[in-house]
Amino acid sequence: MRQEDRPSSRRSRLTRRGRLALFLGILLGLGAAVLIPLLPGEAPPEQPRRLLIPEGWRAPQVYAAVDRELKLPPGSTRKAAATAALPLPAEAKGNPEGYLFPATYPVTSKSTPVALLTYMVETANRKLATKPVADGGKAHGMTPYQTATLASIIEAEADTAADMGKVARVVHNRLAKSMPLQMDSTINYALGRNTVDTKLSDTHIDHPFNTYERQGLPPTPIDSPGLRAMAAAVAPTPGDWLFFVTVKPGDTRFSATYEEHKRHVAEFNQHRAAAAAPAPRTP
Repeated sequence: MRQEDRPSSRRSRLTRRGRLALFLGILLGLGAAVLIPLLPGEAPPEQPRRLLIPEGWRAPQVYAAVDRELKLPPGSTRKAAATAALPLPAEAKGNPEGYLFPATYPVTSKSTPVALLTYMVETANRKLATKPVADGGKAHGMTPYQTATLASIIEAEADTAADMGKVARVVHNRLAKSMPLQMDSTINYALGRNTVDTKLSDTHIDHPFNTYERQGLPPTPIDSPGLRAMAAAVAPTPGDWLFFVTVKPGDTRFSATYEEHKRHVAEFNQHRAAAAAPAPRTP
């Protein structure tokens, strides 16, 4: 090893200015809070930036956010995810959808797409392994992957956090009765969109995520669920509901019968029509 490549054996020492600052700090009662000047040539520690991944984001949204934060060409994180050995369950078949856990992650100049995605997946695995979620999932006969899939539907369908337990109950009740879930959120996922306007023709598309025509859970999660959605998936609110519709923001109606549900849907359509109508002209 060349002499210039050898690590220095000298211990870091305070400069004369640094010793003076420390002495004054002690005199003033500042103790450990005093700021000590850096040695000449020593760089200050890098302050991590924050990358926020909100609840309900789909994998493409997460990939795009990582590209932006790391200042990479669009599509870089998607390509990295396709070849990364992420710690996913075998059921996922390498698809991280549903396991990019929503949270705030630290980002530095050394961060890479694979490192960030791995951190997100490991966080999701930890949340799904917490005792209430893991035990609740087993009680319902669900694997952690199925719990993540159900939680992703709850995340997409519930208008408020308070509604999550009821949405979960509707899903469980439908599964128990071998009824198709008929969730618009899975249709939206199939079509790569996000809307409350689902047409009759949409419900007839030939697609694995069409839960109007296919029974059971969709083949994968449809977004990144948070811990509240996971908790609701394994501990649904008691009830006999089989239907629900959000008539207007903050007003979701849950029904046990189709007749009652139809009345709520009629109210929803009235509100939608009123919102779309042009404002009256004033003289």
